[in-house]
Amino acid sequence: MLQENDIRKVVEQVLAELTSNEGPERTEGKIEIKSAKPRPESNVGGGWVVQPQMPSDGAIDDITKIDLKSQLLVPDPVDAKGYLKMKERTPARLGIWRAGPRYKTETTLRFRADHAAAQDAVFSHVDEQFLQEMNLFSVQTLCKDKDEYLTRPDLGRKISEEGLQKIKANCQKQPQVQIYVSDGLSSAAVEANAKDILPAIIQGLEGYKIQVGTPFFVKLGRVGAMDQISEILGADVTCVLIGERPGLVTAESMSAYIAYKATINMPEARRTVISNIHKGGTPPVEAGAHIAELIKTMLEKKASGIDLKL
Repeated sequence: MLQENDIRKVVEQVLAELTSNEGPERTEGKIEIKSAKPRPESNVGGGWVVQPQMPSDGAIDDITKIDLKSQLLVPDPVDAKGYLKMKERTPARLGIWRAGPRYKTETTLRFRADHAAAQDAVFSHVDEQFLQEMNLFSVQTLCKDKDEYLTRPDLGRKISEEGLQKIKANCQKQPQVQIYVSDGLSSAAVEANAKDILPAIIQGLEGYKIQVGTPFFVKLGRVGAMDQISEILGADVTCVLIGERPGLVTAESMSAYIAYKATINMPEARRTVISNIHKGGTPPVEAGAHIAELIKTMLEKKASGIDLKL
């Protein structure tokens, strides 16, 4: 039978274990109780808030570097290989799982990070140093800033008077093909793809013995600006490499709009477009080779858009 003193000791040990944050450790048949380790806290708004612990090197991993196609957050899936095989074929956010009725923290943070990247792509500008490295002189449309660009698409289709004079002074007249780059709705697309796709197109056209005009950059430009440029320079084919509207899958997607003998106010159906040009879609070098071949066909058949029969 346990004596009263023994019972008191057992009760005290159990109570101490329940109030401790760490489990008991047993050594040689005895129970040792460790005191809870204090966590860094701060008084915010009259309440105590536990502060998150930073990594030892002070840096947090970039969540946007994770390949969503290889990430499966579903715990104990019945067919993990089949799930991952399905994810390989789509950029959709499959297998993200949940915490109760909500998204997991990692999923929510990635969604917000991708949304922020898309916003940055729209509201940022192409670096001037990048344009110098590409040897592209710059002109601007009638838009004064990004806000006006987004609210007045019509102004984004017209080059400023200063820009027109600059184009006339620096560009070759009546080239077979005139290529230029424009930021459009994604400056990130220009910086991510232009260095690969522009040389690929030019080299491809030169290989076909096709004359290429002087490339340049249009700031705050819409697709329709190519019509005015085509009329001014008298190009047979005009091609604009422009940033696409960014989304949650990528903020770096570029499109190529190409037209034969483009004119102001011409029907949109006369344009040919190649879209989804980025590292996760059609690689820029591969797209450049295809565009060069397509332009060659346009010159041969003297048509573009729905009039071009391939």
